[in-house]
Amino acid sequence: MINTLEYQISISRELDTIKNRVRNLIGDANWGEDGRYKEEILKDVLKTRLPNNLSVGTGFVLNQISHNENVVSKQIDILIYDNTQPTIFSEGDFVIVTQDCVKAVIEVKSRILSNRTNKNGLYKVVKNFSSIDRFPRLSRTDNNRIFRGLISFDFQGNINSSVIDDSLRLSRGIINHFSLGGNIFIRHWLDSEGLNPPIEADCNADFYNIYKLDDLSHSYFISNLIHMTTSADLTDRYFMDFPIEGTKETKRNRTVCLLKNEA
Repeated sequence: MINTLEYQISISRELDTIKNRVRNLIGDANWGEDGRYKEEILKDVLKTRLPNNLSVGTGFVLNQISHNENVVSKQIDILIYDNTQPTIFSEGDFVIVTQDCVKAVIEVKSRILSNRTNKNGLYKVVKNFSSIDRFPRLSRTDNNRIFRGLISFDFQGNINSSVIDDSLRLSRGIINHFSLGGNIFIRHWLDSEGLNPPIEADCNADFYNIYKLDDLSHSYFISNLIHMTTSADLTDRYFMDFPIEGTKETKRNRTVCLLKNEA
């Protein structure tokens, strides 16, 4: 008998095991290189799981505002794009593309703190990610949105921290998937239809659900990425990609409403 739950747990544990190899060897030296190594780990995992028409790289996105004005994104840690469309520039994994071929953008952090002011604090990281709103196609928050994720190999904080709630309200759906430290998974929902148990909070649309998924946060992050970027019907593999009995909604910690806060 196959054990899909243990299979998904093994993905998160694999990332967790590999993440410390460079850190154990170099100690406190050159933290930036350690971060880039972890980006490469995640890219390699994604390359083995995404369909052939999608490529995984790093680079920049260009957007034309007017005939004489263009906008360039900050460098995106992991950029997933449709390789059936031409790139502007490509050299190895480094690419420069236009926004229409982008299927997902991911920010990768070695660690994130439950903090509002530190440069490695969740609030600051979310605020910096929001610069993507200069790209209308990349920042859509409707049914035609793309996968926009933040994944941190370590999270120094508690799932009940108010910093998480404040950061989600700041993001307002721009980041639609979070994986914090391998145990906390957060997803932005456009509506509550089909969620069981129902949402107890006073909102039925535009909200985040926060889940406690021990050893499964990273694998659920990857599974949601696969399902959002793939055009084929993947219903027949739900049992493999989302193996929690009764769905992950049974692991829901709380809901953070967004529309309510506009008043």
